[in-house]
Amino acid sequence: MEDGWNACLAMAAWACAALCLVSSTAAFSHGASPSACADMMPRHLRAQLHSPRNNYVTIHTNMSFYVPGDKVPVTVRSSRDFMGFLLQARKVSNDEIAGTFVFIPPGSKLLTCFEDGDTVTHSDKSLKRNLSFVWKAPDQPIGDIKFFISVVQSYFVYWARIESAIVAQRGQN
Repeated sequence: MEDGWNACLAMAAWACAALCLVSSTAAFSHGASPSACADMMPRHLRAQLHSPRNNYVTIHTNMSFYVPGDKVPVTVRSSRDFMGFLLQARKVSNDEIAGTFVFIPPGSKLLTCFEDGDTVTHSDKSLKRNLSFVWKAPDQPIGDIKFFISVVQSYFVYWARIESAIVAQRGQN
């Protein structure tokens, strides 16, 4: 009788562990969680952070300057496929998330960290390489900004806070 009970408990524990793993995997396949807003780190179990210097992803914009209200095209380029990402613009002065994204590519969705559409994440786990976005600067002056992206190559391998060059606000005092 005791062996049967132990086998039943072992089977229940295995089923619970499998369900927990499947549910957490499924959640991240549809984009980053709002809990990643502040530090841009994926919340995967046993995920391994890789050095930002050894990444294969770059963020480009064809504008070195912007004025409040401008729309800034942003391109993410990668030499390898990746599955997930989290993209934000942040003020250089205090690292606060700024502006909103007004165009996003297929396979992505807007996420609200502080205001609607201030962050973009993946909406599926299809393989990605080159992505184009358009970011809209707030109508009020916010200062110089940088774009940051965290990229998930696989469930266990990611790079956090890869940054663009500074995009300076024109006409600052």
